[in-house]
Amino acid sequence: MIKQLHIANYALIDKLDIGFADGLTIITGETGAGKSIILGALALILGERADVKAIRDTTAKTIVEATFDITGYRLERFFNENDIDWDEHECLVRRELSPTGRSRAFINDSPVGLNVLRELSTRLLDIHSQHSNMLLSRAAFQLSILDNIAQNGALLEQYHQAYQDYCESKSRLEQTQRDMEQLRRNEDYIRFQLTQLQEMQLQPDEDVELEALQNKLSNIASLKEALWTVDNELNGEENSILERLTAIAQRLEEAERNLQEIEGIPGRVRNALIDLKDISQTVSSVVDTLNDDPAELARVDDRLNSIYALERKHNAQDVNQLIDIQHDYEKQLGEIEHNDDIIEELKAQVARNREMAMELAVQLSKRRHDAAQRFGKELLELASPLGMKNIAFDVAFSETDLTASGTDSVDFMMAFNKNQRLMPVKDTASGGEISRVMLCIKTIIARHMQLPSIIFDEVDTGVSGDIANMIGEMMADISRSIQVIAITHLPQVAANGDHHLRVYKTDTDKETLTHVETLDMQEHILEIARMLSGKDLNPAAIENAKSLIHHNHKTK
Repeated sequence: MIKQLHIANYALIDKLDIGFADGLTIITGETGAGKSIILGALALILGERADVKAIRDTTAKTIVEATFDITGYRLERFFNENDIDWDEHECLVRRELSPTGRSRAFINDSPVGLNVLRELSTRLLDIHSQHSNMLLSRAAFQLSILDNIAQNGALLEQYHQAYQDYCESKSRLEQTQRDMEQLRRNEDYIRFQLTQLQEMQLQPDEDVELEALQNKLSNIASLKEALWTVDNELNGEENSILERLTAIAQRLEEAERNLQEIEGIPGRVRNALIDLKDISQTVSSVVDTLNDDPAELARVDDRLNSIYALERKHNAQDVNQLIDIQHDYEKQLGEIEHNDDIIEELKAQVARNREMAMELAVQLSKRRHDAAQRFGKELLELASPLGMKNIAFDVAFSETDLTASGTDSVDFMMAFNKNQRLMPVKDTASGGEISRVMLCIKTIIARHMQLPSIIFDEVDTGVSGDIANMIGEMMADISRSIQVIAITHLPQVAANGDHHLRVYKTDTDKETLTHVETLDMQEHILEIARMLSGKDLNPAAIENAKSLIHHNHKTK
């Protein structure tokens, strides 16, 4: 329920703070006092389009802020999904409009998009006006009424998941069929490309190894010359490094006998000799293997050129990517060869998902048919005393293919006069009749489920007397389940209120301002007396107001 509303710098409102309570709150005021301005500010909270023309002072921003008690509203999932701080008891919604036209929305001080604001606010507040009566002619709204009466919430969640699974599996089947058809058209091309790759018998990292071998074979002469020079320097016939190092080792060994300071050095030289002899033998053996082989070099060049050509053709970086491409072609041919099996399995999955969705849709349809019977009976009982004693009602069902809401298409059929055939509600009801029908519907739904707080905006226009009193009692009945706020000009409706707010204007030398005051019981009586008698407030009107209030509150 809405607890507090703060409006600043909006139309005729400088700054306004309005407190709301549970039960039925009545809002009255002269025509033009600013009741519609308050509703316009609330519309901003609901995510409606902002109009910079409503900014009162163009040097400051407009702010509309509402505090809601959300205890028991089961909104934690919504807050978590949208990364908004969660408080299980209270929610703060704010809309700001700058003079430049920039609009910003906040939930619990977290900035949000208007779509998020709308999704939340529709769960918190429902403004019902004659304009919103057009909802009644919409098939989706009519179906939602039956779902609410049937308490189909949990079943609808199951169906939505099953329907989503069905749609996704159907989409996968259709996409796979398109892919398979494309593969079949490309089969010859794929086989040709695959054959080329398979004939190459590519090995992982083969290009790296071949490039190293190519580099070696291309430089045999220079490599052989360099290694022969090293080998000759180490172990040549005259004055080689090994020969000289051997002589050095001998002299050091002789000196070591008499010179303790060089102890161990001759052994280190002998170790170096061993290493150098091993190096000399290795270099010599490598030199013997280095033979110029133009044929092998040509083979390597040809192999690399073939690999490079394939890499360019397939836009690959190396042999390993070519191997991956080969495997992908093999996979595609495998899919073509097993095409029928894959398609049949997907078709079977689609059939299973469709069957599951259909089973749930049948359950939904049965519950809706049952709810339609109960709903029609309750609607006639409520509408008849509201000046519609000849009203007749039925729900016309027609079956559709699976949709997001099931397999039911519904049309509310109504007649308001004797011998009038049932027709769709959009074709048969006047504005006043639809307002009263919608009030009955809200009453019925409120008995079956928790609704957002409802604001009735002069839905009682065009009625009077006993019917007006019945409308007031009906609003009072709804307010036993949920918070109801009613803007009215009828004293019979206002007399049912648990709380009363009066909207009025004041003039200064420069401007006109809208204000709201909370009336106590005595002021409540006087306001209803004014509504009964007009400007001529007299004792009879006051007594009449007291009697009307006493009667209405006694029947609650």
